Amino acid sequence: MENILTYVVFAVVLLACMIPYIRKMREKEARALEAAKRGKLSSEGPRAQHPHIDVSKCIGCGSCAEVCPEGDVLAVIAGKAAIVNGHKCIGHGLCAEACPVGAIEIVMADPSITSDLPRLTPELETNVPNLFIIGELGGLALIKNAVNQGRDVIDTITRRLSRPLSRPPAPGAVDVCIVGAGPGGIAASLRAIENKVSYVTLEQDEFGGTVAKFPRQKLVMTSPVEIPLYGKFRKLEISKEELLAVWNKISQRADLKIRTSEKVDGVVRGEDGLFTVTTAKGRYRARAVILALGRRGTPRKLGVKGEQLSKVMYSLIEADAYTGSQILVVGGGDSAVEAAMGLAIQKGNKVTLSYRRDAFSRLKDRNEKRIQECMRKGTIRVVFSSNPVEIRAKSVLLEAAGKVQEIPNDYVWIFAGGTPPNEFLEKAGVAIGSRDLTKEARAEAKLKGLAA
Repeated sequence: MENILTYVVFAVVLLACMIPYIRKMREKEARALEAAKRGKLSSEGPRAQHPHIDVSKCIGCGSCAEVCPEGDVLAVIAGKAAIVNGHKCIGHGLCAEACPVGAIEIVMADPSITSDLPRLTPELETNVPNLFIIGELGGLALIKNAVNQGRDVIDTITRRLSRPLSRPPAPGAVDVCIVGAGPGGIAASLRAIENKVSYVTLEQDEFGGTVAKFPRQKLVMTSPVEIPLYGKFRKLEISKEELLAVWNKISQRADLKIRTSEKVDGVVRGEDGLFTVTTAKGRYRARAVILALGRRGTPRKLGVKGEQLSKVMYSLIEADAYTGSQILVVGGGDSAVEAAMGLAIQKGNKVTLSYRRDAFSRLKDRNEKRIQECMRKGTIRVVFSSNPVEIRAKSVLLEAAGKVQEIPNDYVWIFAGGTPPNEFLEKAGVAIGSRDLTKEARAEAKLKGLAA
């Protein structure tokens, strides 16, 4: 009898301890479901690499959700892991590493969602033999992914060059032309030096590509990654300045040469298998080409009256260059929110953020928390369900809730995404559509390779 009473007391105590945990898990599940509903308003689903969950193996431990740096991509729903905000996933892959039972595999998105992405082989080659695409343009965000892909593609090209039947070097032609000097382009260039492959790297802006245009002190999430001629880079969170400093140090040590301020206008593969890469400054011949371009392409415009005014901009480099100003930021993604927060802390600035939806639904977790705090403190005025209808010299007309209000304004930043360079790709003969080429197309591309 005494033993039974002990068991009963133990069970009651255990239940009492479990109730707060169960309540907390249910609240967390409710928040995840609500986030999933909001996410569907702005996304059809994950655009590229994302986790696939085998629910028959999942034990519902939640380790995958806890480790995700982007916040609420994953959640435990009804005792099983589930994707609730797939559009936020940018391919970290930490969830798969954290799963104790191997229930998560990193896969590519459905072809219907990647219909505007280039068709690539598993080696990241397009349907044009020896024309490769890496990084964001191929559907994967994240510095780690771009670095790994740049390194791996150069290794692929190196192997092809070493084949007995590979085409001999042509006079005046390099082994590879790398277009873009962001994370992927820099990694590819360093690997080319390491592998003793001749190269030319062309960048339309400045060293660092898109990263160089980030706002000052913007945090760049990374994962442990192997950087050519440097080794393992283990830091998980660094600023833009720190990352550029690392790249500059490596490039100086490796005597990396990049032709900046040289935009590529066209890439054409000739009958001899060699590529001609054309810029405003000249023409380059190469046996292979790597496109390490971003997907942003040309900034998307709103098409409103006054958008041509000089005070309207589409990227923010140094927030501290603007003080004592009335500022409007348009957009609801991470770039818009980060720009608004960066401008809001500058002396004398009054910042309004206009977003066409009724709530944020696609922000990184840390940005979501920071913007909510800014709203609570009143450092940023956020106007949901709003759109600029006219930009004037000293003001902006903003429509919200069916009413148009005129607000004082000195500068406008628009973050409405961009038009991917699909026209450029199509001129180069790159097929846009299903993520992977067919087995027959892969075999044909492999057969052509760099063979004579």
